[in-house]
Amino acid sequence: MTLATLYSFRRCPYAMRARLGIYLSGNQVMLREIILKDKPQAMLDVSPKGTVPVLITSTQQVIDESLDIMQWALSQNDPHNLLLQGNLEQQKVAMALIKTNDENFKPWLDRYKYADRYPEFSDTYYREKGEQFIFQLEKLLTQGDNLLGHNESIADHAIYPFVRQFAHVDKVWFEQAPYPNLHRWLANHLNSDAFTAIMKKYPLWLDNEQEYLFGAGH
Repeated sequence: MTLATLYSFRRCPYAMRARLGIYLSGNQVMLREIILKDKPQAMLDVSPKGTVPVLITSTQQVIDESLDIMQWALSQNDPHNLLLQGNLEQQKVAMALIKTNDENFKPWLDRYKYADRYPEFSDTYYREKGEQFIFQLEKLLTQGDNLLGHNESIADHAIYPFVRQFAHVDKVWFEQAPYPNLHRWLANHLNSDAFTAIMKKYPLWLDNEQEYLFGAGH
């Protein structure tokens, strides 16, 4: 059986998102770990935009958006019902949250993390802009352990890699920031078996063109 191939970069939150979708679905892929300053030509040939993740399915379909890769994996197998089948209203809420994360929060996160590249405003200004989404998540988390209640959904796994990145910009500030529910939620996910599994280090594919089995217990 031919497995899909995933080009990934360990620390990229979009690639984390894709790996989470694959791992939580119980699928297996062949993982090729890259670094963004030395992108393999084989990846650029199938996805010229040059960003990770990039998935090539067993039928040679190319999927190069992280959320699409999550949905591809979970559409095949979704043991935790992360796609919220049978609950159209919650599906809409989940997708709206992910859209806000990607289109609003992520740009402010980038400016906060790389504030020296955006001297128009201070890092504090960019952080406060990002906090608008953080506050929204904190409020949602007063209702349960996860963003849409007590059960995990695609929204949690699509979003927490980005909140992790936000937290790591200034850990001292974040740890004392008034977001107790968000702190708990983030810690629960970062201490999970799933996160430990997707953050395993792999040798770079370009060094020896060796790929590694990822997912379903690996």
